[in-house]
Amino acid sequence: MTDPPVHKRTVRSEFTKQAVTYAASPVVSDPEAIGRLVEITDAHEDARVLEVATGPGHVAFAFADRCESVTGVDLTEAPLDIARKRDRERDRGTVSFAQGDAESLPFSADSFDIVVCRLALHHIETPAAVVREIIRVCRPAGTVGIADLVVSEHTDRGEYQNEFERLRDPSHVRTLPISELLTLLSQNGLEVAHVETDVLVQEVESWMETAQTPASQAPAVREMIKRDAKADLSGTRPFWDDGELYFVQRTARIAGHPLEKSQ
Repeated sequence: MTDPPVHKRTVRSEFTKQAVTYAASPVVSDPEAIGRLVEITDAHEDARVLEVATGPGHVAFAFADRCESVTGVDLTEAPLDIARKRDRERDRGTVSFAQGDAESLPFSADSFDIVVCRLALHHIETPAAVVREIIRVCRPAGTVGIADLVVSEHTDRGEYQNEFERLRDPSHVRTLPISELLTLLSQNGLEVAHVETDVLVQEVESWMETAQTPASQAPAVREMIKRDAKADLSGTRPFWDDGELYFVQRTARIAGHPLEKSQ
């Protein structure tokens, strides 16, 4: 793969650095949340499944428990190495992993019955390009499943959350409000069929540890969240429990079906 643009180099650098902590994060590996994504795609045994931005492969393996053909693709080798090691330990041979750019997926049109992407769009500078690729490689009447963070519908409040998310992890670009995410999907050819929302409760110190936030940045992140706890600046509802600071990330899981492609 040729040398990528600046932000993609940042993504590679960050997810190489945090590969182990990210893979071990209970939020990232949460079987209940992943199971819901599998369920809303109506995955069946014969489905050909692609996970875009697979990272350590948690979602891919959940689909592999139900489907015979699962592929995971990611920009960064370090989390893929973790996924491949886990696949060897499983010794079932139903998942393959490859390095690839989500903006230019190395697959033909209509190659998969199900294409999913979880907790990744907010790391991408051009999410519309990724959504177009996801829809391109999914067959018409197949299923696309997207799960991601969402922020407040109020621009200033959403941007406050995005600001402290970027301070914590420079690979973070922008989390969208759910209305913008739905518009992005529909405008690029997805007939949205299912929407559900949920929350992630994050303990601030472990959340920063997962991202390996530099010591020079961590105080600014803490201060923004503490200020948010006093003034309600983002809708993330920060709170203290037993001396530890927490906040709430909102999430959405969306499933839909690609429209027939124009010839």
